[in-house]
Formats: sequence, C-alpha cells, structure tokens
Amino acid sequence: MDEVRTAVTPRAALLVFGTLALQLLFIASYVGALHHPEPTDVKVAVVAPGGAADQAAARLRQLPGGPLSPRVLPDEAAARRQLLNRDVDAALLVDPRGSTDTLLVASGQGTAETNALLNVFGQAEQRQQRTLRPVDVAPASPRDAEGLSSFYLVVGWCVGGYLCAAILAVSAGARPANRARALIRLATTALYAIAGGLLGAVITGPVLGALPGSVWALWGLGALTVFAVGAATLAFQTIFGVIGIGVAILVVVIGGNPSAGGAFPLPLLPDFWRAIGPALPVGASTWTARSIAYFRGNAVTGPLLVLSAWALGGIVVSLAAAGLRGGRRRAAEPPAPRPSAAP
Repeated sequence: MDEVRTAVTPRAALLVFGTLALQLLFIASYVGALHHPEPTDVKVAVVAPGGAADQAAARLRQLPGGPLSPRVLPDEAAARRQLLNRDVDAALLVDPRGSTDTLLVASGQGTAETNALLNVFGQAEQRQQRTLRPVDVAPASPRDAEGLSSFYLVVGWCVGGYLCAAILAVSAGARPANRARALIRLATTALYAIAGGLLGAVITGPVLGALPGSVWALWGLGALTVFAVGAATLAFQTIFGVIGIGVAILVVVIGGNPSAGGAFPLPLLPDFWRAIGPALPVGASTWTARSIAYFRGNAVTGPLLVLSAWALGGIVVSLAAAGLRGGRRRAAEPPAPRPSAAP
C-alpha cells in the first residue's frame, strides 16, 4: 500500500481522473457532432421570373425536417454574388418555361455539404417531375480531397500553438513568476507563430498544391491562429497551472475540432456545435482559410475578429495574472535587513 501511495500521489490521481474526463468529453463531442450529419436551415437562394420564385421558395421551406432556409433574389448575378460572398450556400435558378433547373453550388466550402444539397434539391425537383443541372461556381481544388485541406492545415496550426505553450510551461513552470517572464513567453510564442504560419502555408500551397489562394494571406492567418491558440493556452496555464494545458485541449481539440465545419460544414452539424464553432479558434480559422482559397477572401472580418479576440485575451490575462502572482510573491518575502549604523 505504501508503494501505491508513493507511486500515485493524490495530485497524480486527480490528474488521471481529469484525463479520463477529457477522454470521455472527446468521445462525446466528436461522436455527438459527426455521427449523423444532416442539413438544417441551410441558407439558399431562389431565382425565378414573376411569382414562380416565391412559389419555389415556399415549396423548399416546407420540405420535411426543414433542411433549407430559402430567400428570393432578383437575378442570377445576385445569386452568384451572394454565393461568393458566402451569404448563401447554394442558389436554385428556376426555369418555368422548361423542365430543367440549375443549382449553383460551391464545393470549396466542403464537398460533404455540396453532396447533401444536391441530394435535397434532387429529391425536391424529382417530386415536381423536373431535372437538376448543378453548376459549381467555386470548385474545390482537384488536390484538395473533400475540401478538407484547409481544416487539416488549421488543425496543424492549432496543435503547434498549444504545444509550444505547453513546452514553455513544462520547461520553466506552468505559472510565470512575474509579468516580465510572461511577456518573454508571449514573445517566444509570437516568433514561433510567425514561423509556423509561414511553413504551414508553404507546405499546403506551393509544395503540395493542396490549396489555392494567396500564400501571404494564409501566412498571416496561420501566424494569427498559432498565436491566438498559444496565447490562450499561456493564459490558461497562468491561471490554472499545468491543468491549463487540459483546459486548452478542451477548448481547442474537444470543443473546437468537431464544431469547426471541417469534416462536415456548419449547416450539417447539430445546433450546439453549429453555435460554438464560429466562436472558437479552429472554426474561425477554417472559415477564413476556405475564404482565402476559394471565395476571393470574402466574409473574413468576423472570423478574424474572433481570432484577434482570443489573441488579445490571452495577452491581457497572461500579463495580468502573472503581475498579480509576482506581487503576491514580493509581498510574502521578508523585508531586507537594514544595514547597521556606523559606530
């Protein structure tokens, strides 16, 4: 029994139970988010002359299970513009004079969503004894299988961010002794983020040809993503000590990865994961990477603000918590002895 107490301290036992909790949350989050993807309230546009657009939109709105949330647009140009601006996920162009309608899609946002939309619209058109002609206005790269390269790139950036912060904690203590040391850790993380962002963008783009788009834009996104995750992890460690690494894994891996819209885009996820995904670093960065690669850099202001908020929050919390810790240490130190007076 003494050997057990020596080998497994109470602190180690608590950490083991914490690891078990993270494991179960990992399973629940991934399986819960990804086990049964189905479209719900997907934003789509409908274009048709006269009152035919309203009639078609009403039919789509009444589909069983509510897979679509249609809106009527005046013409094809407006539909294409909203699709490229990522305001809608597809657009149905109805031709009342013929029996074939056109569906504008964008496989760059993820082929899983495109296939789901083709299935939903195909069945709806079949009920009306009509045929569907798909047109991909923002196609995924032939080397970007299932449109997942952007997601895997972001996952790599995020892993690098929290591992860098974790290594700094393991090597010199989870909680920095004072504000100056916290600042040094943040600066080190920033340098790592610049290098990691660049190398990730170069490997994914010019080296492998998996993602089109500006390497410079992806570099900037990568640096911000790595730093945001690293700074947040440093903040968690400053507050919670080594347990902060587990908190970072909870936020980034357990909560962030399945809700990011990577394996299955957001419209295919359950409500909970669809709600939290855009507010977490993985989801915000995945959306932005896809916009850079396939949508001319559109609709990235919100996600970039999310990443900036995580980065700024990590800086502020790290410095504030380290400053408080340093102040308490100084207050606990005994006063220095006064020099004795000269005789």
